[in-house]
Amino acid sequence: MIPRAPFGSTGHTSSRTLFGAAALSDVTQAEADATMELVLDHGINHIDVAASYGKAELRLGPWMERHRSEFFLATKTGERGYAEARDQIRRSLERLRTDHVDLIQLHNLAQEDEWERAFSDDGALRACVEARDEGLVRFIGVTGHGLGIAAMHRRSLERFDFDSVLLPYSYILLQDEGYRADVGALLGVCRERGVAVQTIKSITARPWGERRQTRATWYEPLEDPEDIAVAVHWVLGHEGLFLNTVGDIHVLPRVLEAAARFSGPVSDEAMRAVLERRGMEPLFTR
Repeated sequence: MIPRAPFGSTGHTSSRTLFGAAALSDVTQAEADATMELVLDHGINHIDVAASYGKAELRLGPWMERHRSEFFLATKTGERGYAEARDQIRRSLERLRTDHVDLIQLHNLAQEDEWERAFSDDGALRACVEARDEGLVRFIGVTGHGLGIAAMHRRSLERFDFDSVLLPYSYILLQDEGYRADVGALLGVCRERGVAVQTIKSITARPWGERRQTRATWYEPLEDPEDIAVAVHWVLGHEGLFLNTVGDIHVLPRVLEAAARFSGPVSDEAMRAVLERRGMEPLFTR
């Protein structure tokens, strides 16, 4: 069984591996149903989706009608203005067939101009707080990509008391000294304040580059089950972190199997061996 831990200060004990429902962006309902059966079989009790993930919210809707109480449900708005975010949150509830989500997140809040807009008096954060006050959402988080996001999340936490953050976290990305320092500082703030930390891109092998894309993921993932296990265990070996799965339903079973086998940390040396054997490259660069 996949281990569980308190999700920050929310009071919820979440599976340390969260189902990243981006994997349902472009699948049939039958494929989504089979995937959700797998998720339930592995004891996953936390789903992370977004309004912008294609058909994912629609594919989850029938499951939320029947299993809503079994999941901590998170979605995201990528809108930056108040009215647009307000409408999108309510549209997500309709698509998910629920009267509330547990966590609404400001999606990929990484650019300066978008950050300023979202935090303005007429910004998306106001819509999230309003939705929380109305009981449509319980908690508010912020997410993002890129090597500047850890520093941006710290800035966001200085401005608002977010309940969670989400950011890229992998061995190869932390070889960038600046990113490693920013992540370390962010994790310190999150520990002090009880903010949940969600990680993404743990099994990224490299950008697709000129290679033909053979997976639904926008990066080339690790494929070998043992390589995936090392990468997954390396992240889970860092206490307090939650690992978001993978955006391809065909790779997902290997990630879940690896998470279920987790028994303790793996060394940096083991992760370095995978990096060298598979020719891994960072997804984000400066």
